[in-house]
Amino acid sequence: MFVDIVKILVRAGNGGDGAVSFHREKYVQAGGPDGGDGGKGGDIVFAVADNTSTLVDFRYKKKFAAENGQNGGTKRCTGKSAPDVVIKVPRGTLVKEADSGRLLADVSGDEPVVICKGGGGGRGNAHFATSTRQAPRFSKPGFPGEEQRLLLELKLLADVGLVGFPNVGKSSLVSVVSAAKPQIANYHFTTLTPVLGVVKTEESSYVMADIPGLVEGASDGVGLGHAFLRHVERCRLIVHIVDVSGSEGRCPREDFAKINTELARFSRELSERPQIVVANKSDIATDEQIEDFREFVQGQGLDFFVISAATKKGVQDLLNRIEETLPKLPPVKSYEPEPLSFAELEEREAAKHAFKIQKAEADYYIVDAPFLAPIIRAANMDDYESLQYLQRVLRSSGIIDALEEAGVQEDDTVAIFDFEFSYVR
Repeated sequence: MFVDIVKILVRAGNGGDGAVSFHREKYVQAGGPDGGDGGKGGDIVFAVADNTSTLVDFRYKKKFAAENGQNGGTKRCTGKSAPDVVIKVPRGTLVKEADSGRLLADVSGDEPVVICKGGGGGRGNAHFATSTRQAPRFSKPGFPGEEQRLLLELKLLADVGLVGFPNVGKSSLVSVVSAAKPQIANYHFTTLTPVLGVVKTEESSYVMADIPGLVEGASDGVGLGHAFLRHVERCRLIVHIVDVSGSEGRCPREDFAKINTELARFSRELSERPQIVVANKSDIATDEQIEDFREFVQGQGLDFFVISAATKKGVQDLLNRIEETLPKLPPVKSYEPEPLSFAELEEREAAKHAFKIQKAEADYYIVDAPFLAPIIRAANMDDYESLQYLQRVLRSSGIIDALEEAGVQEDDTVAIFDFEFSYVR
């Protein structure tokens, strides 16, 4: 089964919490704080797998989560960092944000790409010792890992893309010039998925893609080919195959014009890609048909070749021209990630520290602030300095101001998760 678009959820690991610990050793008095730092959470990494050409595996596994970093230990021991989760995808996979469509990465090279970073570890209490605070009983929690809903879109990498109406001989040509063995039969839409074949010559080799047959209206979703137009976008050279014999009652000129119209409607850049026009099934065409189509194509300044994939007539001349043309063309197209604007960065940063105040009763307020969860978890409610730190966070984040605007009064109860305290001005 060929699948080229899927949505998945990925979550990097959280950083481990810093430790609260004090050095204890015989004959050593007041050993001091020695709590270690937490370990880093695992990243979500995408890498190329050349042994696959479909995203079908992601239809059955849609959630990927990395492990959290371990908490810090005694004797200033740093917690173990969690391993990365490496997600293998076909070469040419685009990784996008599912909601916005923003491109995060084009997984086409050999270097792995980090999509979600694991959270850093929190600092242990050893970091907070000063001349006036010699026994800190608090530490920092680990930072949360990033989470993303992703859209994976496969755009196959190929040097040459074969386009044309169904049943014009694209699969036959691929089977003749490469080791690929696509299904070949005398009916429409025999080819249901793109087929890649490697064409080897004495001096080089290149990849040829057999794109499922297009029909008029393909760019609007008609037929099967509309789902595969994206795979032509990366091709450096388009080989446009036409049934010059008109064996199915169609006019070669009209076929040629309709396919080019669909390419242009799908992508203007694609319509300007170098193109070689191939008149196939010449063994059953008349000389008049061939010459009429040759005059039409060459009148538009395009290379024209007459072949018969069934008998291999003219195929080598076509391959020679492709081999001559490819070195003169730019490399296979790659896509650059789309950076966030300054306004978007500010908006996302603000969303990380968003909170809501709810007045549940006359003297009871509930604070919904997800970013406070690790801070509340790591706070030592019996330690004055730890509570001071929590109070500073509540003040700097604007929660105290928001409570006062909501009407909180002296001795009213404020609840943050499972932690409740009486409000004091």
